[in-house]
Amino acid sequence: MKHLFLFCSLFISSISFAQNTSINNFMVKESLLKNSKVAIIATDSLENPIENINGTYTFSVSGFTQQLTFHDGVSILPLAIDKSTFVYIKHENESGTHSKLLYIYKKANDLNPITISRVFFIIIPLIIVILVFAFKKFIYMGIILFLVFFFFSYSKGLNISTYFETIFDYLKNLV
Repeated sequence: MKHLFLFCSLFISSISFAQNTSINNFMVKESLLKNSKVAIIATDSLENPIENINGTYTFSVSGFTQQLTFHDGVSILPLAIDKSTFVYIKHENESGTHSKLLYIYKKANDLNPITISRVFFIIIPLIIVILVFAFKKFIYMGIILFLVFFFFSYSKGLNISTYFETIFDYLKNLV
């Protein structure tokens, strides 16, 4: 009977340990080596690092599937960043989809990842559409603003499919 109790308690503790090792939030920082690479750090909901994350996890980085190996809650993206760009990082697990849209600003050898709220990708086009409908004289200016907005996004690595994917992931997580 004691052996059965010991076996059940070890089994339950292993299940609870396995549930604590999933990545439900992460932050992106510049790698400590300053080698034009970024590090993904597994965090909790309060942005505190979780150091017991070890192993290989699947992430989608700007549409490309990457197998990232985490050691003590930190993984380095293998690709170096040459210039300022948008990066969309997504991780799916049993508790849902966790994603972040970042603009990584590169100045000399320093990288500065800036998290972009996806609300802006909904609000900015809506404001332009509302202004165009409210003031018919601004229809050409609205078209030019849309083109500038999408051209800047596209030239920095954010294509239309990634743009809509970020919006749909954001709306899906709201529900």
